[in-house]
Amino acid sequence: MNLSIESGLHCSHYDSSPGDGGYVARMARMFMMAQVEVGHGCSISMTGAVLPALREEPSLSEIWEPRIRTNSYDYRMINPSEKSGCLLGMGLTERQGGSDVRANSSIAIPAPDGGEGCYHLSGHKWFTSAPMCDAFLLLANSPRGLSCFLVPRVLPDGTRNSVALMRLKDKLGNRSNASSEIEYSNAMGWIVGEEGRGVPTIIKMVNATRIDCTTWAVALMRQAVAQAGWHVANRSAFGRALIDQPLMENVVADLEIEVEAASHLIFRLAGIYERSTMGEQEAALARIGSAIAKYWLSKRSISVVSEALECVGGNGYVEESILPRLYREAPLNSIWEGAGNVIALDVLRALKRVPNTMESFVVEVSELADGHPEINRKLNELKRLLSQQIEEADARRLVELMAKLWSSALLVNRGEQTVAEAYIASRLGNDWGNQFGTLPANFTLKNIAHRAVPRTS
Repeated sequence: MNLSIESGLHCSHYDSSPGDGGYVARMARMFMMAQVEVGHGCSISMTGAVLPALREEPSLSEIWEPRIRTNSYDYRMINPSEKSGCLLGMGLTERQGGSDVRANSSIAIPAPDGGEGCYHLSGHKWFTSAPMCDAFLLLANSPRGLSCFLVPRVLPDGTRNSVALMRLKDKLGNRSNASSEIEYSNAMGWIVGEEGRGVPTIIKMVNATRIDCTTWAVALMRQAVAQAGWHVANRSAFGRALIDQPLMENVVADLEIEVEAASHLIFRLAGIYERSTMGEQEAALARIGSAIAKYWLSKRSISVVSEALECVGGNGYVEESILPRLYREAPLNSIWEGAGNVIALDVLRALKRVPNTMESFVVEVSELADGHPEINRKLNELKRLLSQQIEEADARRLVELMAKLWSSALLVNRGEQTVAEAYIASRLGNDWGNQFGTLPANFTLKNIAHRAVPRTS
């Protein structure tokens, strides 16, 4: 926590201007830190992500933004008044609704005694990560509808707010990140944004944390494949290093091309997000890009980590190895900030509501692919698919095709040629099995496999 905050992972991108690479640089640091320990990233991500929403209410932003944008924070201190910085959390889901936040039953009643914009909130949040945070953005029903509120743990006069920690979740993984149920009874909160428009307000925070979730998924992939690459390069069986044996060579090469494609995708996404205010093309891509990447990469992460663990074998299955922790972490990113169905339907809605969104995506892929025949063939298939009425049941198929097209085009434009051709032939073509290790044998798999081995100098 201290290292991430001192390194500015929560706020450094706010010190730069759109287009100068500040957000991309911050994502690179997040990508490296997440390979070491990803659980603490939740509170780091939320703290920075709250600012776009909080700026909807200048009077609150004036108070909280300076505390957010500092690289000094001691999370062990209990009294927020003694801290120069702060951490921010978020509470959306409730028992009865889950992802359907419009079913929330929490209520907010205006409280003029607390000053302008103050409300009394009562309700229960089924999932609130990082309950040690100094304040939370919460959704509750005010007289004009579902609204967004900033609820501090300690009030300006130093007294504790009426926010109770009910229990910590006993989770599959992600145990370094405290996830909790909280209950608030007549707690004081201040409205953020327009009353009745809580979802559009808080979604600004969700979009930023969604991109970080995607980064964490790829970080887990990269670390797992690095572990596998190092093991197979330094472990011998039957008289040869494992990496020099054709079938293992195929498996590791297959994992490596997945990671390289994923890495190009998240950094392109970071650039799009950073420049989304600079032009309609980037803005349109940003609308669906984070959802496409989140859906595809968080799911691919699970398979990659599992296969990498198998490469290491029994040594990878014992707790002395890092791999069991990575394995338990991997499923989380496909659930956090929108599970697969929610994300796929987000893409479908964006395509239907904003006419130029798909056009922007097609332009992006076409320009990156530079006439690659297989990508053009699949892009025409996508256009035919979109010329028809897309049913909800087809949403996952649509997003998967878009993700593979985008990844392929990025590899052609920015990646190693052998990696690009292996990815395109297997992921877009028909020359691939159902598991890793089924790449065509005619590719230069040895060179690709050795790209997975960490360099010592």
